[in-house]
Amino acid sequence: MIEVKNITKSFDGRVVLHDINTVFEDGKTNLIIGRSGSGKTVLIKNIIGLMKPDKGEILYDGRNLLTMNKHELNMLRREMGMLFQGSALFDSMTVLENVMFPLDMFSNDSAKERQKRAQFCLDRVNLSEAGHLFPSEISGGMMKRAAIARAIALNPKYLFCDEPNSGLDPKTSLIIDDLIHDITVEYKMTTIINTHDMNSVMNIGENIIFIKEGVKEWQGTKEQVITSSNKALNDFIFASDLFRKVKEIEMQHEEG
Repeated sequence: MIEVKNITKSFDGRVVLHDINTVFEDGKTNLIIGRSGSGKTVLIKNIIGLMKPDKGEILYDGRNLLTMNKHELNMLRREMGMLFQGSALFDSMTVLENVMFPLDMFSNDSAKERQKRAQFCLDRVNLSEAGHLFPSEISGGMMKRAAIARAIALNPKYLFCDEPNSGLDPKTSLIIDDLIHDITVEYKMTTIINTHDMNSVMNIGENIIFIKEGVKEWQGTKEQVITSSNKALNDFIFASDLFRKVKEIEMQHEEG
């Protein structure tokens, strides 16, 4: 579990995050949503320690990130898995070597054991036969799955995903969503996903935090999104005709 308490962050006197309080739960897909410039990326960067807030606390299972020394911070980062927007695979490495990279960096296991773990992770994301290929030889969806395999190689307690469906077609996006959700539940990770994809919200949004202009405007589940009376959230979620129609149908069912 990750707890964010009273986080405030400013740049040149402009408040970007204002007194954010929330809890990201174990074994659930926690989604941060909001318009571009709303502050959700800054929030993620504060949570993982790339930025330091002006005030507040960030607790990893009770451990305050902001008071950790260098050694404690390095140990915490070994418990984190990262899935970047562009997959961020190394072009000069095979898929298997990419997955092995964090193991080579941080694991004390033998080379044989590291390779076995990397292959296990590739098997878990249905890339059993792709280990010998290079990133340029696989599809965008396969690259994303390889990046997920790398992210879970060290068996992290915390998984951070930045726009995991960026650049993917809707069908592949659903596959990636389901894979992230299944792995989250299977390994009881605290998964935090920064996303613009409303299909992801409705598919795997177990705990959704909506940020507007640096303020946590709303928090709830995908079921509660549909029935929410929060105007700012509705303006954001139901900007498309599809989700507006879903809202109308839901309201008709309630009236009936």
